[in-house]
Amino acid sequence: MDTRNGSPGTDAVLVRIRGLTKTYLRGQQRIEVLHGIDLDIPDGDFVALMGPSGSGKTTLLNLIGGLDTPTTGELVVAGERIDRLHGEALARWRADTVGFIFQSYNLMPVLTAQKNVELPLLLTDMGAAERRRRAALALALVGLEDRAEHKPSELSGGQQQRVAIARALVSDPRLLICDEPTGDLDRKTADEVLTLLQALNRRFGKTIVMVTHDPKAAEYANRVVHLDKGTLVDVPAH
Repeated sequence: MDTRNGSPGTDAVLVRIRGLTKTYLRGQQRIEVLHGIDLDIPDGDFVALMGPSGSGKTTLLNLIGGLDTPTTGELVVAGERIDRLHGEALARWRADTVGFIFQSYNLMPVLTAQKNVELPLLLTDMGAAERRRRAALALALVGLEDRAEHKPSELSGGQQQRVAIARALVSDPRLLICDEPTGDLDRKTADEVLTLLQALNRRFGKTIVMVTHDPKAAEYANRVVHLDKGTLVDVPAH
């Protein structure tokens, strides 16, 4: 785990977006979900993406995380033109660079917390002992070292999301992509998870881009970027 003291809002830009569009085909109809997005996200920033349903925020998040590819425009993340990557090259970049945290925890029910956290490392040539060490460190970072042998059904919703965060951290990504990470949690548990994300940003310099509909969740971010009908509105300076 990279334990550098990253200060949010540093000058280096981790995500650079210029003229980004995304169009889907629905039958014979072309639907442009994003219209000419320009956005810079500095290394060490914590950005909340907000907007009404259908505004394009999850589409933008998926593009930044390399889960989808843009129709047109330039998308540079961690020094790589990912709008030019496809297939195996994009998958390899994604595995090396991005950690994903979703509203549904996506844990394997038959595996322990430890084994769930190890899953991303199975795609590497890392040995079993090092995988165990990395997973234990990630679980300790999220405060669950004493739950390593518990299966998801033996954990609360908040603990399951912490396991998911540990899994996202285990490969030491530059960027954390969070899609409604507290959407299934009560307020108290949500605040605990958001406090953890904030600590990962402030203590370890992890760059975080989070989609949320919850204004209270957005308060944990350094800044809020609003989308409306596929266009950025009122983008604050970083």
